[in-house]
Amino acid sequence: MVKRWTVLAALGVATLMLPVTAHAFEKIDSRTDFVSLIDGKALTRFGIKLDVTGQGEILGRGFGRDVKGAWQWQGNYFCRSLYWGTYDLGYNCQEVRVNGDTLRFTSDQGAGDFADLKLR
Repeated sequence: MVKRWTVLAALGVATLMLPVTAHAFEKIDSRTDFVSLIDGKALTRFGIKLDVTGQGEILGRGFGRDVKGAWQWQGNYFCRSLYWGTYDLGYNCQEVRVNGDTLRFTSDQGAGDFADLKLR
């Protein structure tokens, strides 16, 4: 009897998890699609607010410092150079994925760390 309840409980938890896994991040492969997502919106995360313009600029604030940079679309990647205050964060091409109002930027063409930012 206990074994059957354990199996039923596990199935119940698995059923509750389905909606979460069903909404995967979708890859953005073109500049046009990327710009249509960011147009007129800020990218935000705790302590960070950025305006990424369709003209290739990145402007904003991050944890009390100015953020400035430039971006371009190369192949299937968002490639940016970025300064956080006086710190040069360098040039990096990133994979971009979207899930609802969340953009996920993954460094090193999708092989590195990622950051999720909300579109507001």
